[in-house]
Order: sequence, then C-alpha cells, then structure tokens
Amino acid sequence: MTKPTSRKERAEHLFKVVTSQRFLTKQGLGNEVPFFICPYPAEEGLSMVEDRLDLVTRITHAGIAVLDLSLYDLSLGILEERGILEQILKIEPDTEKGEIRELLQSVLDPEANLIPKIGEAIEAAPHDVIFLSGVGEVYPYIRSHNVLNNLQSTAKDKPTVLFFPGSYTHALATGASLDLFARLHDDKYYRAFNILNYEV
Repeated sequence: MTKPTSRKERAEHLFKVVTSQRFLTKQGLGNEVPFFICPYPAEEGLSMVEDRLDLVTRITHAGIAVLDLSLYDLSLGILEERGILEQILKIEPDTEKGEIRELLQSVLDPEANLIPKIGEAIEAAPHDVIFLSGVGEVYPYIRSHNVLNNLQSTAKDKPTVLFFPGSYTHALATGASLDLFARLHDDKYYRAFNILNYEV
C-alpha cells in the first residue's frame, strides 16, 4: 500500500479506513488504545477544515456516526462557562504573553477541565468514531500529547482520530514524536497509530 500524499488521496484513504469494519471494531491493535493520528502539512490547515467536514458528511451518509470535536471550540466553551473569555480578550493586548499562557494553561488544564468536557460530549451523543481537531489553534496552551495521555481512560471504547498539523514520526533512537507544524519536536507520544499507514 502506498501512503496517501495528496489531499484527495488522504481524504479517500480516511473515508475507506473509517468506514471499514476492521477499524470500527478495533481489530489488529493488540491491547493498545484505539487512537489514531492523521498528520497533514501545516500549510494545508484551512483546506483540512473543509476536507474534515466533507469527510464527516460522507461518513455520516455511509451510516457511521462521527463525534466531531474541536479543542479550540471546547476551550472557548470552558472560558465562556467560567465567565472569563471577555476579560481575557480585554486584558490580552496589555498583558505579558507568559501571564496569558499561564492563565489559559491553568483554566484549560486537560486532566482537570478539558477531558471532562470531552467526556460529557462522548456521553451525550451516540457515535462510532471520534474526530479531534483544533490542535494548532490551542497551541501552546494545550499540547496534543497531554490531551491523548489524559484521554486514554475516557475515550477507549471507540476509535479516536486526532487531526494533527505536522508529522508523527517513529524512530528507533528517539521513539515516537508528534512534531507540531513539522518544527516543534518535543511532544513524545507513542501509543497512537498513524492512520495514513493503516491498511483496510
């Protein structure tokens, strides 16, 4: 199987994989959590939004329910619930970036706040697969490897696909790495499968 490289090939591959019984029934994963990374070039961020929404529509028409979650939208929801979104927007121009980052990292802590929100969404809507996007938009306040590490106990029943603007590499010397925007090489995560390598 040749790895999909173009947008069209990637979309077709994702459709075939996500609608396959092998994927939906978590076959061939050993005892690993059913987490998949869909890496894509960061410069294709806007087109990936379109491609993902189109994919959700096509998969839904195929009779498979997708829970499509955005880390960015979930984060905004948490800030609004806390009543601090407007306040942050007001103080942001005149506040040190480090202070804003600390505040947002605290309020949007994956274990304490973000994962419970994802858990609520999982409980509220019947689904066969979970899509997670918005990784680039929430960086550096939320790191994808922290989300995945904390999500293991919450989203273990259905396959989860994380749309990742960058690369997901495996090397014998360094292990597996989520390289955001193909530039930031510090997020070690090895328990997910690269969905572009998944054979139906």
